[in-house]
Amino acid sequence: MAQRLLKVRARQKAKKPEFNRHDSHKKKKLSASWRKPRGLHNKLRQQVAAKGRLVQPGFGSPRAVREFHPCGLREVLVNNVKELEGAQGCAVRIASSVGMKKRLEIQSKASEIGLKVLNSRKGGA
Repeated sequence: MAQRLLKVRARQKAKKPEFNRHDSHKKKKLSASWRKPRGLHNKLRQQVAAKGRLVQPGFGSPRAVREFHPCGLREVLVNNVKELEGAQGCAVRIASSVGMKKRLEIQSKASEIGLKVLNSRKGGA
């Protein structure tokens, strides 16, 4: 069931438009991250077809596979070795704030357990 829904999600995301902030390409100070247009005469808010699409619930992925990694496993953020125990059957992502010493410990422990580390370093296990 999950494999089928992952394929459905991949098909949906291929058709999904890029939701950029309105006029973010015109002004340097505006980031591209989505903000809902609220202007009275804003053509994107009025849903004029040529101006792009608004973010709507129909563009979301199926609820059952929402926090899954494309490899088909649930993704878990890990900060220390102790948190690996609760991550059985999941793909592990090591937090960016973790230093190299603890990162290498987490990677070696994860390889012993048989967990997939998504952002492993080459110097590790």
